[in-house]
Amino acid sequence: QVQLVESGGGLVQAGGSLRLSCIASGRTTDTLHMGWFRQTPAKEREFVACISNLAYYTDYTQSVKGRFTISRDNAKNTVYLQMNSLKPNDPAVYFCEALHTTRRYTELARGAYDFWGQGTQVTVSS
Repeated sequence: QVQLVESGGGLVQAGGSLRLSCIASGRTTDTLHMGWFRQTPAKEREFVACISNLAYYTDYTQSVKGRFTISRDNAKNTVYLQMNSLKPNDPAVYFCEALHTTRRYTELARGAYDFWGQGTQVTVSS
């Protein structure tokens, strides 16, 4: 009964920044670990970042460390992905995903999820 809605994608120059947002409804967000994943037509779904339900822990894939930051505001039922220094290998459809706290947040980094959104397109030019 959880719905996730992403927004914030668009076209950006290489080296630029975007902030993606994901609003969750249907369940209290403090009982959901959250993550961001991306997918292109030629690749399988790739883990990008995750954050535990109370934001005590985060994890990132190696290629985005130091450039992307995941955060959340549970009072607004929202998780964010701040994307800086975007590179040519970053363009993809980015998906917000959620995982019940019956599992560890680290499972998101290993590909697990219970819910996912419709995705938002990120395009990097130049």
